[in-house]
Amino acid sequence: MGILEPIKAEILAIRIIPNVSPDLAASLNLRPDQKSIGMFTCTIDDVGYTAIDEATKKAQVEVVYAKSFYAGAAHASGPLSGEFIGIIAGPNPAEVKAGIQAAQLMIQEEAFFYTANEEGTIVFYAQTISRTGSYLSKVAGIKEGDALAYLIAPPLESVFGVDAALKAADVRMAVWFGPPSETNFGGGLLTGSQSACKAATEAFRDAVLAVARNPKTF
Repeated sequence: MGILEPIKAEILAIRIIPNVSPDLAASLNLRPDQKSIGMFTCTIDDVGYTAIDEATKKAQVEVVYAKSFYAGAAHASGPLSGEFIGIIAGPNPAEVKAGIQAAQLMIQEEAFFYTANEEGTIVFYAQTISRTGSYLSKVAGIKEGDALAYLIAPPLESVFGVDAALKAADVRMAVWFGPPSETNFGGGLLTGSQSACKAATEAFRDAVLAVARNPKTF
């Protein structure tokens, strides 16, 4: 396969509910103005979180539910489950559809995992988000529109890589995802200027690649 080959997520199922039932609306804690919801599943959870945040930047929608499934897509509960489900809510079906389309585009064209070894058995996510939407800014506890380095890798690689990222640029840890996550990875959300987040992302990538090249050399 080769090193630094993109691993693209796949959306498995999409549905829009134009007028959500009152009981489900209550269960999702929807506001009275949030009449419609849209949902999708995909094969890679961190790509899903990035994509659903993108939806909040391109449409009048909010993320009302977003979860990873345990053990990952290889052990999914069904062929349309993957490892992530996200639900957005908006005032009408048109806004929800626009949000889903923005998420689709992000998954298809921008947010990818990459391979760290020739076999493609070690993969990582190192995505610079130049401007957060309402969802990831809330998760990270930062202002909407701030930059993030979204960094995910297998357990040891993630800890080593996050440390390298923090030392490489003027960034701070907003959230640490200590391994194992639901999908048995780890990582973090680092925040700073856009250029600092980019430098941190590159340092994380290089650290993961170094471990993959020489896993037992210390």
